[in-house]
This record gives sequence, C-alpha cells and structure tokens, in this order.
Amino acid sequence: MDFMLLLTVFVLAVFLGFEIITKVPPTLHTPLMSGSNAISGITVVGALVAAGTGEGFWVKLIGFVAIVLAMTNVVGGFLVSHRMLMMFRRKG
Repeated sequence: MDFMLLLTVFVLAVFLGFEIITKVPPTLHTPLMSGSNAISGITVVGALVAAGTGEGFWVKLIGFVAIVLAMTNVVGGFLVSHRMLMMFRRKG
C-alpha cells in the first residue's frame, strides 16, 4: 500500500483512539479494557501467522517481537481488569 495512505490511517486511528478513551466515563473502563484485550488477541493471531510463514529472518523476528508485545498487553490488561473487578466485589 501507499505509505501516505498507511500514515493517514495510523494518524486517524491514534486521533480516534485518544478521543474515545478520554470521553469514556471511569465506570466503563473495565469493559473497554476487555475489548482492547480481545483486539490484542487478534494481534497475537496475526503475529503468529507472520512469524510462522518462514518468509525470512526479519519477518520472523518482527513476528516474534509482535507476539511478545501483544502478549504483554493481553496479560497486563487481564491483570488490571481483574484488579478493577476486585474493587467492585462486596466484602464480607
């Protein structure tokens, strides 16, 4: 694809993500985190496909780095979501 098209999509995604995150009330952050974890799961699948194609050293390396970063996001998001859900649990 054309570089300018990819850059335009990236800038619009950053702007849209920033606007959505800043407008969400704090009570809806947990469902939003769950949604972003699902999206990171899709990223993991894409990274596994990219790393498993065997198209060269750099593709495998970038796929591996993508797997590590996406899994870090998934695990971190899960831990934060779990901690936030524990805050709503009744004590007793």
